Amino acid sequence: MIVFDRESGRLTGAGQLEAMAIRALQAGSVLTRPFGHRGYGLGCRAVSVVATCDRDIAVKLNSDAVFAMPFADAYWSRILNRRYDYEEDIAALLKSAARFNYTLIDCGANFGYWSVLASSAPFGRQTALAIEASPTNAARLDINARLNGNRFRCLNAAIGGKSGGFAAITGRKHEAFAAVPIGHLQRDAVRIVSLDGLVDEGVINSLGPIMIKLDVEGLEIEAIEGAGRLLATDSIVICEDHGSDRTHSVSRHLLTKTALKVFVFDPAACGYVPVVTTTILDRIKRYGWVGYNVCATASRFWEDRILSATWIYR
Repeated sequence: MIVFDRESGRLTGAGQLEAMAIRALQAGSVLTRPFGHRGYGLGCRAVSVVATCDRDIAVKLNSDAVFAMPFADAYWSRILNRRYDYEEDIAALLKSAARFNYTLIDCGANFGYWSVLASSAPFGRQTALAIEASPTNAARLDINARLNGNRFRCLNAAIGGKSGGFAAITGRKHEAFAAVPIGHLQRDAVRIVSLDGLVDEGVINSLGPIMIKLDVEGLEIEAIEGAGRLLATDSIVICEDHGSDRTHSVSRHLLTKTALKVFVFDPAACGYVPVVTTTILDRIKRYGWVGYNVCATASRFWEDRILSATWIYR
Protein backbone atom coordinates (compact mmCIF):
# COMPACT_ATOMS: atom_id res chain seq x y z
CA MET A 1 0.00 0.00 0.00
CA ILE A 2 1.15 3.53 -0.76
CA VAL A 3 1.36 5.64 2.41
CA PHE A 4 1.32 9.43 2.62
CA ASP A 5 1.93 11.23 5.91
CA ARG A 6 0.13 14.59 5.98
CA GLU A 7 2.11 15.84 8.98
CA SER A 8 5.58 15.19 7.56
CA GLY A 9 4.81 15.09 3.84
CA ARG A 10 6.62 11.75 3.55
CA LEU A 11 5.52 9.35 0.79
CA THR A 12 6.41 5.65 0.99
CA GLY A 13 5.61 2.57 -1.08
CA ALA A 14 5.12 4.46 -4.36
CA GLY A 15 6.93 3.76 -7.60
CA GLN A 16 8.42 6.58 -9.67
CA LEU A 17 5.36 7.02 -11.90
CA GLU A 18 3.00 6.80 -8.93
CA ALA A 19 5.02 9.41 -7.02
CA MET A 20 4.88 11.75 -10.03
CA ALA A 21 1.11 11.20 -10.26
CA ILE A 22 0.66 12.02 -6.57
CA ARG A 23 2.64 15.24 -7.01
CA ALA A 24 0.30 16.11 -9.88
CA LEU A 25 -2.72 15.46 -7.66
CA GLN A 26 -1.25 17.71 -4.98
CA ALA A 27 -0.52 20.47 -7.47
CA GLY A 28 -4.03 20.21 -8.87
CA SER A 29 -5.51 20.75 -5.43
CA VAL A 30 -3.33 23.81 -4.88
CA LEU A 31 -4.39 25.31 -8.21
CA THR A 32 -8.13 24.63 -7.89
CA ARG A 33 -8.56 25.24 -4.16
CA PRO A 34 -9.26 29.01 -4.57
CA PHE A 35 -12.20 28.05 -6.81
CA GLY A 36 -13.75 25.45 -4.53
CA HIS A 37 -11.78 22.71 -6.34
CA ARG A 38 -13.85 23.25 -9.46
CA GLY A 39 -12.45 20.98 -12.18
CA TYR A 40 -10.26 18.97 -9.81
CA GLY A 41 -12.10 15.75 -10.56
CA LEU A 42 -11.26 16.05 -14.26
CA GLY A 43 -7.58 16.33 -13.38
CA CYS A 44 -7.80 13.24 -11.17
CA ARG A 45 -9.33 11.23 -13.98
CA ALA A 46 -6.57 12.35 -16.35
CA VAL A 47 -3.93 11.30 -13.81
CA SER A 48 -5.57 7.91 -13.36
CA VAL A 49 -5.39 7.28 -17.11
CA VAL A 50 -1.68 8.16 -17.31
CA ALA A 51 -0.66 6.38 -14.09
CA THR A 52 -2.87 3.31 -13.89
CA CYS A 53 -2.74 1.98 -10.36
CA ASP A 54 -5.05 -0.44 -8.56
CA ARG A 55 -3.50 0.17 -5.15
CA ASP A 56 -4.96 2.28 -2.37
CA ILE A 57 -3.30 5.31 -0.87
CA ALA A 58 -3.31 5.26 2.93
CA VAL A 59 -3.16 8.81 4.26
CA LYS A 60 -1.90 9.30 7.82
CA LEU A 61 -4.17 12.09 9.03
CA ASN A 62 -2.31 12.29 12.32
CA SER A 63 -0.14 10.02 14.47
CA ASP A 64 -3.14 7.82 15.31
CA ALA A 65 -5.39 7.99 12.24
CA VAL A 66 -5.07 6.25 8.85
CA PHE A 67 -7.54 6.82 6.02
CA ALA A 68 -7.37 4.67 2.89
CA MET A 69 -8.76 5.78 -0.45
CA PRO A 70 -8.50 4.60 -4.08
CA PHE A 71 -5.56 5.94 -6.08
CA ALA A 72 -6.46 9.26 -7.79
CA ASP A 73 -9.90 9.35 -6.21
CA ALA A 74 -11.64 12.42 -7.62
CA TYR A 75 -13.03 13.46 -4.24
CA TRP A 76 -10.59 12.41 -1.53
CA SER A 77 -7.30 13.10 -3.32
CA ARG A 78 -7.57 16.72 -2.17
CA ILE A 79 -6.28 15.66 1.25
CA LEU A 80 -2.91 14.86 -0.35
CA ASN A 81 -2.45 18.65 -0.36
CA ARG A 82 -1.05 19.33 3.12
CA ARG A 83 -2.26 22.93 3.06
CA TYR A 84 -5.84 21.89 2.37
CA ASP A 85 -8.09 21.17 5.35
CA TYR A 86 -11.15 19.09 4.61
CA GLU A 87 -14.30 20.63 6.14
CA GLU A 88 -12.35 22.71 8.62
CA ASP A 89 -15.59 23.74 10.34
CA ILE A 90 -16.19 20.19 11.54
CA ALA A 91 -12.50 19.73 12.40
CA ALA A 92 -12.63 22.89 14.52
CA LEU A 93 -15.64 21.59 16.44
CA LEU A 94 -13.99 18.21 17.01
CA LYS A 95 -10.88 19.95 18.33
CA SER A 96 -13.01 22.08 20.66
CA ALA A 97 -14.65 18.96 22.10
CA ALA A 98 -11.54 16.73 22.17
CA ARG A 99 -11.03 16.87 25.94
CA PHE A 100 -14.62 15.75 26.63
CA ASN A 101 -16.20 12.35 26.08
CA TYR A 102 -19.00 12.15 23.53
CA THR A 103 -20.37 9.78 20.88
CA LEU A 104 -20.15 10.61 17.18
CA ILE A 105 -23.00 9.33 15.01
CA ASP A 106 -21.51 9.67 11.52
CA CYS A 107 -24.47 9.46 9.11
CA GLY A 108 -23.53 9.26 5.45
CA ALA A 109 -20.05 8.29 6.58
CA ASN A 110 -18.75 7.49 3.07
CA PHE A 111 -15.28 5.97 3.68
CA GLY A 112 -15.30 6.99 7.36
CA TYR A 113 -13.08 10.09 7.44
CA TRP A 114 -14.73 11.67 10.48
CA SER A 115 -15.08 8.40 12.38
CA VAL A 116 -11.39 7.71 11.84
CA LEU A 117 -10.44 11.19 13.01
CA ALA A 118 -12.80 11.53 16.00
CA SER A 119 -11.76 8.14 17.38
CA SER A 120 -8.04 9.00 17.19
CA ALA A 121 -5.96 10.04 20.21
CA PRO A 122 -5.48 13.72 19.24
CA PHE A 123 -9.28 14.09 19.05
CA GLY A 124 -10.00 12.38 22.35
CA ARG A 125 -10.55 8.74 21.28
CA GLN A 126 -14.29 9.30 20.99
CA THR A 127 -16.83 6.52 20.56
CA ALA A 128 -18.08 6.52 16.97
CA LEU A 129 -20.79 4.81 14.93
CA ALA A 130 -20.36 5.18 11.15
CA ILE A 131 -23.57 4.69 9.14
CA GLU A 132 -23.36 4.40 5.35
CA ALA A 133 -26.13 3.48 2.91
CA SER A 134 -24.06 2.44 -0.11
CA PRO A 135 -22.82 -1.18 0.10
CA THR A 136 -19.71 -0.30 -1.95
CA ASN A 137 -18.91 2.64 0.31
CA ALA A 138 -19.64 0.47 3.35
CA ALA A 139 -16.98 -1.98 2.16
CA ARG A 140 -14.49 0.91 2.07
CA LEU A 141 -15.71 1.97 5.50
CA ASP A 142 -14.93 -1.50 6.86
CA ILE A 143 -11.40 -1.28 5.43
CA ASN A 144 -10.76 1.96 7.30
CA ALA A 145 -12.23 0.56 10.49
CA ARG A 146 -9.82 -2.38 10.29
CA LEU A 147 -6.86 -0.12 9.50
CA ASN A 148 -7.60 1.71 12.75
CA GLY A 149 -8.02 -1.35 14.96
CA ASN A 150 -11.83 -1.59 14.60
CA ARG A 151 -12.14 1.20 17.14
CA PHE A 152 -15.43 2.44 15.65
CA ARG A 153 -18.57 0.55 14.63
CA CYS A 154 -19.99 0.40 11.11
CA LEU A 155 -23.61 0.04 9.98
CA ASN A 156 -24.78 -0.39 6.38
CA ALA A 157 -28.18 1.34 6.39
CA ALA A 158 -29.98 4.40 5.04
CA ILE A 159 -31.06 7.16 7.42
CA GLY A 160 -34.71 8.22 7.09
CA GLY A 161 -37.56 9.85 8.94
CA LYS A 162 -38.69 6.57 10.47
CA SER A 163 -37.42 3.02 10.66
CA GLY A 164 -38.86 0.49 8.25
CA GLY A 165 -38.70 -0.37 4.58
CA PHE A 166 -35.81 -0.40 2.18
CA ALA A 167 -33.85 1.98 -0.05
CA ALA A 168 -32.01 1.54 -3.33
CA ILE A 169 -28.74 3.38 -3.86
CA THR A 170 -28.42 5.55 -6.96
CA GLY A 171 -25.76 7.83 -8.41
CA ARG A 172 -22.37 7.69 -10.14
CA LYS A 173 -20.10 9.42 -7.62
CA HIS A 174 -19.43 7.71 -4.30
CA GLU A 175 -19.59 11.06 -2.48
CA ALA A 176 -23.04 11.80 -3.91
CA PHE A 177 -24.89 8.47 -3.78
CA ALA A 178 -28.57 8.90 -2.93
CA ALA A 179 -30.86 6.52 -1.05
CA VAL A 180 -34.27 6.16 -2.74
CA PRO A 181 -37.08 4.43 -0.81
CA ILE A 182 -38.51 1.39 -2.61
CA GLY A 183 -41.61 -0.70 -2.01
CA HIS A 184 -39.95 -4.07 -1.74
CA LEU A 185 -36.63 -5.70 -1.02
CA GLN A 186 -34.33 -6.03 -4.02
CA ARG A 187 -30.67 -6.80 -4.66
CA ASP A 188 -28.24 -4.36 -3.00
CA ALA A 189 -31.09 -2.56 -1.22
CA VAL A 190 -30.51 -1.54 2.39
CA ARG A 191 -32.87 -1.06 5.29
CA ILE A 192 -34.06 2.39 6.29
CA VAL A 193 -33.55 3.39 9.91
CA SER A 194 -34.21 6.54 11.90
CA LEU A 195 -31.87 7.80 14.59
CA ASP A 196 -34.60 7.58 17.22
CA GLY A 197 -35.28 4.05 15.97
CA LEU A 198 -31.62 3.12 16.51
CA VAL A 199 -31.93 4.39 20.08
CA ASP A 200 -34.96 2.12 20.55
CA GLU A 201 -32.96 -0.81 19.11
CA GLY A 202 -30.12 -0.15 21.54
CA VAL A 203 -27.67 0.62 18.72
CA ILE A 204 -27.28 4.23 19.96
CA ASN A 205 -26.85 5.05 23.63
CA SER A 206 -28.57 8.39 24.16
CA LEU A 207 -26.88 9.00 27.52
CA GLY A 208 -24.05 11.53 27.46
CA PRO A 209 -23.16 14.12 24.83
CA ILE A 210 -23.84 13.09 21.24
CA MET A 211 -22.61 14.62 18.00
CA ILE A 212 -24.68 13.74 14.92
CA LYS A 213 -23.18 14.41 11.51
CA LEU A 214 -25.71 14.26 8.68
CA ASP A 215 -24.54 14.09 5.08
CA VAL A 216 -27.36 12.09 3.53
CA GLU A 217 -27.72 13.69 0.09
CA GLY A 218 -31.04 15.52 0.28
CA LEU A 219 -32.62 13.55 3.12
CA GLU A 220 -31.35 15.84 5.88
CA ILE A 221 -34.79 17.17 6.83
CA GLU A 222 -36.29 13.67 7.02
CA ALA A 223 -33.32 12.53 9.13
CA ILE A 224 -33.77 15.48 11.49
CA GLU A 225 -37.47 14.68 11.85
CA GLY A 226 -36.53 11.08 12.67
CA ALA A 227 -34.23 12.24 15.48
CA GLY A 228 -36.61 14.44 17.45
CA ARG A 229 -36.13 12.64 20.76
CA LEU A 230 -32.38 12.35 20.32
CA LEU A 231 -32.04 16.04 19.50
CA ALA A 232 -33.85 16.91 22.73
CA THR A 233 -30.96 15.36 24.68
CA ASP A 234 -27.42 16.68 25.16
CA SER A 235 -26.77 16.54 21.42
CA ILE A 236 -25.74 18.53 18.39
CA VAL A 237 -26.53 17.93 14.73
CA ILE A 238 -24.19 18.97 11.93
CA CYS A 239 -26.00 18.82 8.62
CA GLU A 240 -25.31 19.76 5.04
CA ASP A 241 -27.05 22.77 3.51
CA HIS A 242 -25.78 22.44 -0.05
CA GLY A 243 -24.45 25.39 -2.00
CA SER A 244 -26.82 24.61 -4.88
CA ASP A 245 -29.83 25.23 -2.60
CA ARG A 246 -30.21 29.00 -2.62
CA THR A 247 -33.37 28.75 -0.49
CA HIS A 248 -31.29 27.19 2.33
CA SER A 249 -34.09 24.70 3.01
CA VAL A 250 -32.26 22.70 5.70
CA SER A 251 -31.35 25.78 7.73
CA ARG A 252 -34.82 27.22 7.21
CA HIS A 253 -36.34 24.00 8.57
CA LEU A 254 -34.10 24.10 11.64
CA LEU A 255 -35.00 27.73 12.30
CA THR A 256 -38.75 27.44 11.80
CA LYS A 257 -39.66 23.84 12.63
CA THR A 258 -37.41 23.08 15.60
CA ALA A 259 -36.47 24.74 18.89
CA LEU A 260 -32.76 24.34 18.18
CA LYS A 261 -30.24 27.18 18.00
CA VAL A 262 -28.50 27.26 14.63
CA PHE A 263 -24.87 28.19 13.88
CA VAL A 264 -22.67 28.32 10.80
CA PHE A 265 -18.92 28.53 10.42
CA ASP A 266 -17.91 31.93 9.02
CA PRO A 267 -14.45 31.81 7.37
CA ALA A 268 -14.19 35.58 7.72
CA ALA A 269 -14.45 35.22 11.50
CA CYS A 270 -12.47 31.94 11.66
CA GLY A 271 -15.25 30.62 13.89
CA TYR A 272 -18.94 29.93 14.27
CA VAL A 273 -21.63 32.61 14.31
CA PRO A 274 -25.37 32.35 15.10
CA VAL A 275 -27.84 31.98 12.25
CA VAL A 276 -30.85 34.12 13.11
CA THR A 277 -32.09 34.37 9.52
CA THR A 278 -30.83 32.57 6.43
CA THR A 279 -29.50 35.82 4.95
CA ILE A 280 -25.99 35.15 6.26
CA LEU A 281 -25.89 31.96 4.20
CA ASP A 282 -26.17 33.96 0.98
CA ARG A 283 -22.62 35.17 1.67
CA ILE A 284 -21.10 32.04 3.18
CA LYS A 285 -22.37 29.56 0.57
CA ARG A 286 -20.12 30.80 -2.24
CA TYR A 287 -20.05 27.80 -4.59
CA GLY A 288 -23.03 25.94 -5.98
CA TRP A 289 -21.10 22.65 -6.24
CA VAL A 290 -19.87 22.61 -2.61
CA GLY A 291 -21.60 21.19 0.45
CA TYR A 292 -21.76 23.54 3.45
CA ASN A 293 -22.60 22.66 7.04
CA VAL A 294 -24.80 24.20 9.70
CA CYS A 295 -24.93 23.13 13.36
CA ALA A 296 -28.01 23.05 15.55
CA THR A 297 -28.39 22.26 19.24
CA ALA A 298 -30.51 22.80 22.34
CA SER A 299 -27.56 21.90 24.58
CA ARG A 300 -25.60 24.49 26.54
CA PHE A 301 -22.61 22.11 26.50
CA TRP A 302 -22.55 21.99 22.70
CA GLU A 303 -23.29 25.69 22.34
CA ASP A 304 -20.16 26.38 24.42
CA ARG A 305 -18.14 24.01 22.22
CA ILE A 306 -19.43 25.71 19.07
CA LEU A 307 -18.61 29.21 20.22
CA SER A 308 -15.12 28.20 21.40
CA ALA A 309 -14.25 26.45 18.10
CA THR A 310 -11.80 28.39 15.95
CA TRP A 311 -9.69 27.70 12.88
CA ILE A 312 -6.57 29.48 11.69
CA TYR A 313 -6.16 29.27 7.93
CA ARG A 314 -2.82 28.41 6.37
